[in-house]
Amino acid sequence: MAPRAEALSAHVQSRRRGLSQSAHPWAFPAVSVTVLSLTLLSYDMRWDSVIQLLPEYIAAHLLIRACIFGPVGKLPSVWQSMAFLQPDVLLVPLALLDLGFWAGRWLLGLPAWGLMLSRWTRGEPAQVLQVLTFLGLLALGGAILTFNVIYPVFSLYLFLLPTIPMIRLACPEYRTRELQAVVGVLLALVAVVVAFNVPTAEGLWSSPWTFAGGAATAGLMITFWAQGLPRRSRRLQLNDRTIV
Repeated sequence: MAPRAEALSAHVQSRRRGLSQSAHPWAFPAVSVTVLSLTLLSYDMRWDSVIQLLPEYIAAHLLIRACIFGPVGKLPSVWQSMAFLQPDVLLVPLALLDLGFWAGRWLLGLPAWGLMLSRWTRGEPAQVLQVLTFLGLLALGGAILTFNVIYPVFSLYLFLLPTIPMIRLACPEYRTRELQAVVGVLLALVAVVVAFNVPTAEGLWSSPWTFAGGAATAGLMITFWAQGLPRRSRRLQLNDRTIV
């Protein structure tokens, strides 16, 4: 029994090491894409028609989708793709009512929404409490974004975007994901540089970097929560059908 127990323990440890070194969604690079997109959208509010904002929104949506589902190396299922797009479809009436920028705030929760979908399966769908928590955090994130435009107390959190991947790049636990950390640093630096160089749109009295700081705070908050959700993983099965 002892050799068998040792073999089982070694198999489990090997499996865990393989899972820890496997591809992961690029959640925090996706947050940088969100911040960059919302910063540019805030500047482009000077345009008369919300339709003119649509190409930027679609580009941001595709980049965030690539960050969440692309690194895993597995295309999302049909139901995951539909669920990922469903909130955007529901926001179309807001865009038609000329509230497209407010609809664009959904980008704050899009990385976390993708993470949630990547952890769910059709056999084990989302828990109601998880969805309600996500919606509550999204509402709180929107409030933070609005509050920071008036009182920019969260603006310095913008610099967390490059700091987090830099720390991960130096941490031995993430050495197997150096590409993810490097891409995260580059996207975060682009978001910070753009936030400080985009001029304030006519009619707005808040600077883009304060807006970007609020978006970074809200996006990181929601994504940190989503990363803590349990993963749906297959149980290990040995040749004698023992399940662990």
